[in-house]
Amino acid sequence: MSIRHYVRRPPEVSAAEAMRLVGEGALVVDVRREREWRDHRVPGALHLPLTELEARADELPDDRVLIAFCTGGLLSRGAANLLTELGFDAVSLARGLLGWRAAGGALEGERAG
Repeated sequence: MSIRHYVRRPPEVSAAEAMRLVGEGALVVDVRREREWRDHRVPGALHLPLTELEARADELPDDRVLIAFCTGGLLSRGAANLLTELGFDAVSLARGLLGWRAAGGALEGERAG
């Protein structure tokens, strides 16, 4: 993935908006590494590390909004840009896990308690 995927601003949603979208059927796509995924994750999210995203994009539904998710928002912006270029309806979660937690979003995982 090139640097332009990180510097372009994809559509971005707040954690509250992401929660609303999930309630309407959107899918959270967690693009973090395995260790981070094991520690904390959004219930029902799909784990698809950023390094594998393009090669495994055919595993993603094309009839749902995809919400790219990472720890602080940088990786998810790149992921949302890439997904948009691949033809998906994708947005980035502003502030990632940090924003999700601050908004009271549910988490599961080894360190979520």
